[in-house]
Amino acid sequence: MKKFSDISKPSCDDLINLFTDPFVIIDRHYQIVACNKAYHKSFKTRQNIEGKFCYEVSHHYDSPCSQHGEHCPLETVMRTGKSTSVLHIHNHAGEEEQVQISASPIHNNQGEIHYMGETMVTITHEENDPQLLVGRTPTILRLISILHRVAPTQSTVFIEGESGVGKDCVANYIHHYSKRSEQPMIVVDCGAIGETLIESELFGYEKGAFTGANKQKIGLIESADGGTLFIDEIGELSLDLQTKLLRVLESGSIRRIGGTHYFDVDVRVIAATNQDVKKMVKNGQFRQDLYYRLATFPVYVPPLRERKEDISAIAEHFLRKIDDGHLHIPLQSDVAAILCSYDFPGNIRELRNIIERAVILAAGDRITEEHLTIDRNPHQVLDNELDDLDVDDFPKPFNRYRNTPAPASSPPPALKRKSRKPDLDTIKRTLEFYHGHRLSTAQELGISERTLYRYLKKIEQLENNLD
Repeated sequence: MKKFSDISKPSCDDLINLFTDPFVIIDRHYQIVACNKAYHKSFKTRQNIEGKFCYEVSHHYDSPCSQHGEHCPLETVMRTGKSTSVLHIHNHAGEEEQVQISASPIHNNQGEIHYMGETMVTITHEENDPQLLVGRTPTILRLISILHRVAPTQSTVFIEGESGVGKDCVANYIHHYSKRSEQPMIVVDCGAIGETLIESELFGYEKGAFTGANKQKIGLIESADGGTLFIDEIGELSLDLQTKLLRVLESGSIRRIGGTHYFDVDVRVIAATNQDVKKMVKNGQFRQDLYYRLATFPVYVPPLRERKEDISAIAEHFLRKIDDGHLHIPLQSDVAAILCSYDFPGNIRELRNIIERAVILAAGDRITEEHLTIDRNPHQVLDNELDDLDVDDFPKPFNRYRNTPAPASSPPPALKRKSRKPDLDTIKRTLEFYHGHRLSTAQELGISERTLYRYLKKIEQLENNLD
């Protein structure tokens, strides 16, 4: 029988390959000392990574990531001697990915920190994912990193931030990455529900509880059982309802209006407001005990003006979700510069509206400065655009039809639009079918009247060239 001393000890490679996630050991000089197979696989390389700088492999930088505006976990670990967690943008096989990094110090026999051990978990998103938080500035990456730490817990989260910053997106993000993601997320907008209705909406009621209560109603809190309850604009709740909500949070039980007994509910609460709740507490408008109960984990969502470097990426994200918006990606540099120079008092909501209006006004052409309704009355901008649609300027071959009413019957199948960009022949035949009625033609083709006008001008030019 072999003695324990005769059994060979596992090597460093043996140990780090026990990690299923990418794991790497880095010295204080940013050089990679060892990495496991998952790390090699993550970067899709068979090259020897040991000896290279971590910032060279992960970011393709020529200097530490802290010099490029990112939080460096190595520097934090070496400075504090404590573990840290941070979200980074890594370049994996030519593609950028969000990576959650957990880093810890590795000590020698004398207790000195010689290395850092780092585990990476890639955060996967689809572009159309409603939980996607767009941006790569340190501000938004720090926010996403915080959200990933709190999401798997059961803690109550209190989201603060100006109107339009995307507090609902943050709440969705937390629910999506929580252990309750398979269960419902119920939204209560306290600013949209009248004060007389909100109690019955939240708690439900029994049949006969009041005049008009002809049957039992399940409240929103009960509907969220097993999932997440997102209470938006919680500052609008009356003091009486604040007291009842506090009881739910502390006891985990509710009673319907008109009911005689309490029953348990398993609900995680996320609350949000754009008001100064601390000031409301001071003024007696918000219960202090409820505030402290809600603010177990406070989250501040920064306004858009504090992360202007993300504006172009957010604008292009909205463009991908708009019909034909992808045709404007990437944004023209002058348009991006104008957007980035604006402070957006309405935050992301205002940016989305500006982009949607610009796509409509551009009508198939590239978005230019004249299509941006920044610091201008959008109604006036629209009026100016419509001034171009002078009926006397329409191509002459089609003017003879312009006052003719559209036919009541549907066009033959051959005229049906097959793509977002109809060919000129289809446009001509559709217009002839509708006797030159532009609105009906545009609606059938799925384009705006302004875009139809541009097509007709092109047809006129072609016909003039043939003549």
